[in-house]
Amino acid sequence: MLKLKNLEKEQFDKYVENHKTKSHFLQSLAWGEFSKAKKHLTPYYLGLVNDKDEIVGATLLLEKKLPLNMCYFYAPRGFVLDYNKKELVRTMTEKIKEFAKNKKAIFVKIDPDIIKTSFNYQNEEKENTNFNEIFNTLKECGFKHLGFTKNFETMQPRYTFRIDLTQSLEDIENHFSKTTKQRISKAKKLDTEVVIGDKNDLDEFYHLMTLTENRKDFISYTDDYYKTLYEIFNNSKSAKATLFLGKIVFDKTIKSLEKNLKSINDQISILPIDNLSKSAKAKLTELTKQKENITNDIKKYKECKKEYGDSITLSAHMIIEYGDKAWVLYAGNHNVLSETYVNYNTYYEHIKYCKDKGIKIYDQFGTIGDLSKDNPRLGLHEFKKKFGGDYVEFIGEFDLVTNKLMYFVFTKLVPIYRKLVRNRSKKELKHEISKSK
Repeated sequence: MLKLKNLEKEQFDKYVENHKTKSHFLQSLAWGEFSKAKKHLTPYYLGLVNDKDEIVGATLLLEKKLPLNMCYFYAPRGFVLDYNKKELVRTMTEKIKEFAKNKKAIFVKIDPDIIKTSFNYQNEEKENTNFNEIFNTLKECGFKHLGFTKNFETMQPRYTFRIDLTQSLEDIENHFSKTTKQRISKAKKLDTEVVIGDKNDLDEFYHLMTLTENRKDFISYTDDYYKTLYEIFNNSKSAKATLFLGKIVFDKTIKSLEKNLKSINDQISILPIDNLSKSAKAKLTELTKQKENITNDIKKYKECKKEYGDSITLSAHMIIEYGDKAWVLYAGNHNVLSETYVNYNTYYEHIKYCKDKGIKIYDQFGTIGDLSKDNPRLGLHEFKKKFGGDYVEFIGEFDLVTNKLMYFVFTKLVPIYRKLVRNRSKKELKHEISKSK
């Protein structure tokens, strides 16, 4: 007989980290402790165990307190178990429902990272033959599916790009778009650097996140949010947060350009200027153009050194590692010198880093399903697509309702009330402004 119990934290984390198919950082001990520290949620580390006290399923449940001594629970990326085992899913659901009712929960939300469909870099579909069966099992267990949303309406992204790092590095690079290869090449020709940072670099990371926030018109977090996340994950025995900083050291870049300039001058010097063939004239024209461009670049970077100092960080990414996967959780970029393509090189370097560490799946953590031209997030989608990962669509969110009346109030009436309050506030503000004129 299976029973649900509170697990010791390390016991829970060891099980989740090593689960063959459903290991995810959002189910980790580190994420539970971070959610407690910065999101004001109460984590529960629950395990489904058999008569021998062996764990056959587990879940991190995050409790969100509500008025009237009520709450709801969220299991980010769903239960950690084999969803192909119907009876196991049913039993876990029954036990979780009982647990939630005892806590006066209105509902339990899950959003398993079960793949509905995916397309490779050549847009060839990879079908998940088990999807329909799993989907129906969850509905039979009482879960209410909240729809196949297309943007970022859900707790976690329903779409993402994933790169299979079990491929050779050559195959991974071959899947990059042509422009991505060219831009990485340019960043390398400029001798840009990508280094791993530490906690002392978090202020710089936060600065770039705020610049990106202002440019892309999205709301980021406070500096303390990122610092706490970094600290908790790097104090974990199983999870890890790594900062990658892409930068230009101006003297190094200038030296590289001067070396290229000398090479071009040497090539020009051996051309028979007085007796040029048609092909030689074309080569001279091309070399002269390259010489002019490099000369201008040298001048530009010397001016940049005067303005910014010896170096400038242009790109800062935070990568989360857990189990056999890694996620590009946050990425911030400077507003200047985008033509150096340091951002592309930073992505390339942490792809290599993850592969070298034996990580199997590299997740770019979020894109859109609505690919219409007027979608403001389309640029983000197209950028991530250029790295050749599989375009993955997940199953979506489900709610397990444990109090039908309060669920209706919370999901239907409360949003209407909040909208009315917002509209009323806007009208009052508009009236006040008109009176003051």
